[in-house]
Amino acid sequence: MPVVRITVIIPTLNEERCLVETIESVFAGTSRDVVDIVVADGGSRDRTLKIVKSLGVRAIQTEQGRGAQMDRAAELCGKADVFLFLHADTLLPEGWYYAVKDALKDGSVVAGGFGLSINSRSPWARIIEKGVALRASLLGLIYGDQAIFVRADIFRRAGGFRRLPLLEDVDLIRRIRRFGRVVVLEKRVLTSPRRWQKRGYVFTTIRNWLYLLLYYAGVSPQRLYKGYYKT
Repeated sequence: MPVVRITVIIPTLNEERCLVETIESVFAGTSRDVVDIVVADGGSRDRTLKIVKSLGVRAIQTEQGRGAQMDRAAELCGKADVFLFLHADTLLPEGWYYAVKDALKDGSVVAGGFGLSINSRSPWARIIEKGVALRASLLGLIYGDQAIFVRADIFRRAGGFRRLPLLEDVDLIRRIRRFGRVVVLEKRVLTSPRRWQKRGYVFTTIRNWLYLLLYYAGVSPQRLYKGYYKT
C-alpha cells in the first residue's frame, strides 16, 4: 500500500471557535495529495462555513445528527482508501498520517483509533484518560473523540454509521470487528475538555457509562438521543 489516500471527515455544528486549529492539525506534516478534508455541517449559524471556505476545505451541508452527517460525507468520497472521523474540537497528533498508514500495512487491521489526551490540567482529566486507555484495552471500546479511522471499503460493507444520532461510534466499532482487527495507536489526539467542564467530570462520565449500558441492554440510540439531550 505505497500511497494511502485518507479523507478526514469532520462533522460540525457551530464550531467557529475551534475549527481552524483542528484543520491545521490535519494538514501539519502531510500533503494534500494524500489527505483531504470534508466538513459535514449540520446547519451552523455561526462563521463555521465561512472559516472552512477561507481555508480551502470542502464543505457539505447535511441533515443534523453526527451519524447522518458523517455518513453523507463518506458517500461523496469515492476515491478515499481510508476514512478518518474527527471531532471538530480534537487535534490530531504530529505524524498521524504515517501512524495510520503503518497500522494498515497489516492486512488484518481494518480500523482503529488513537489514545486520548484532554486539554486540561484537572486531575479528573488524567483519571478519565487512564479510564479511556483501560476501556480500550480491556473492552475494545473506541469512542469518536479518539479519531476513528477505518478502511473505506470495510466502512461501506459494514453499513457506515447507519445515520444514528447517538453512540454511532460504539455501534460502528461493534460491527466493524466482524471484518478484522481494531487497534489503538500509541499516538494521542488532544481533545477539548468542554463537554466535561459543562456539567462536571464526574456527572458527565457517569452519564456516559449509563447510556452505554442502556445501549447494550437494547435501548435504541434514537430513544437514548432524546434522553441525553434533555439532560
